[in-house]
Amino acid sequence: MNKDFLQYQAQTSPYPLGMEVSHAKGSYIHDTNGNAHLDFVAGVSACTLGHCHPEIVEAIKNQVDKYMHVMVYGEYSQSPATTYTKLLADNLPAPLEVTYLVNSGTEAIEGALKLARRYTGRSEIIAAKSAYHGNTMGSLSLMDFEERKSVFRPLLPDIYHIEFNNEKDLEKITTKTACVILETIQGGAGFILPKNDYLKKVKARCKEVGALLILDEIQPGFGRTGKLFAFEHFDCVPDILVIGKGMASGLPVGAFTASKEIMHTLSENPKMGHITTFGGNPVIAASSLATLNVLLNSNLIADTLRKEALFKSLLKHPKIKEIRGKGLMLALLMDTPETANELVLQAKEKNLILFWLLFENRAVRISPPLTISEKEIKEGCAKILALLNSM
Repeated sequence: MNKDFLQYQAQTSPYPLGMEVSHAKGSYIHDTNGNAHLDFVAGVSACTLGHCHPEIVEAIKNQVDKYMHVMVYGEYSQSPATTYTKLLADNLPAPLEVTYLVNSGTEAIEGALKLARRYTGRSEIIAAKSAYHGNTMGSLSLMDFEERKSVFRPLLPDIYHIEFNNEKDLEKITTKTACVILETIQGGAGFILPKNDYLKKVKARCKEVGALLILDEIQPGFGRTGKLFAFEHFDCVPDILVIGKGMASGLPVGAFTASKEIMHTLSENPKMGHITTFGGNPVIAASSLATLNVLLNSNLIADTLRKEALFKSLLKHPKIKEIRGKGLMLALLMDTPETANELVLQAKEKNLILFWLLFENRAVRISPPLTISEKEIKEGCAKILALLNSM
């Protein structure tokens, strides 16, 4: 492992995986020792079209030759951002029509929370237990894991929690509630899907009491679940949609979308209710636009369901107790946390990239690029089975 990486770059844990990257292409990341690692993680769902997709690279290079950063967000009309937000609106249901472009998923969450409080004039925010929406102070405040929050207190006040898929908890949503924020599919908790029209029931309760529903699609968005956005599976349109990760095929990005009526409240009383220097950056917007165009003009989104079926047909083993998720957002629930941990670590030695989930310690993440081939799926699954057989 590069000593300078450990010495000078801040670490998120004492034990980074530490691969020294040379280059990446398609479904493979190549290290400086000449090894090609099959990528079943896609930068934690960020590299929607794999690594260095030619249309994305071309879009980025073309934009760099024209101009890069020229002005803070919202002052100049820059074609990549304008064209992108219009195309996004054309492919979202009403009333989701106006998009605020930011730099990351967690910033998009922060903006969405501010927007909900500004529009409703209320302060109470309800989030789900075992949710993960990011790690900045507002996003962190939504988490119910005290061991991750306690050392950073005081955090955002007036946050309350309900249990995902528990309809009885909906009574906690009242006329004091500014918004309910949920992941359309709970990520860190183990890729848990909503059941029994749960999201529709939450939306109905929000409408009844005048609260807004925010759906966090940072991870399941942009085709990963077999629809452009996962909420389309569940017949529930949020008041505010939060997106990011796979939106720009690996570049740092986030956004939140709402109706013009709701979004307009960030522009007055006070002016600049949310501001960002690099939001809507033309290079990143060009990558986002190219990503969306590829998704809309190919079979990649529909193919995620066929590839899901292939994964599930291949990954049958006594140590795999369940496969959760949808499309190419899958979690292998292993028999023990130890099996999950060993599988990730041993797969690394076999040049297969797997990863953990944040809160569910029995889970192993499988979220490959949408461009992954059937041959590559079979190759990686064979390695997983061989490793489990050796444990």
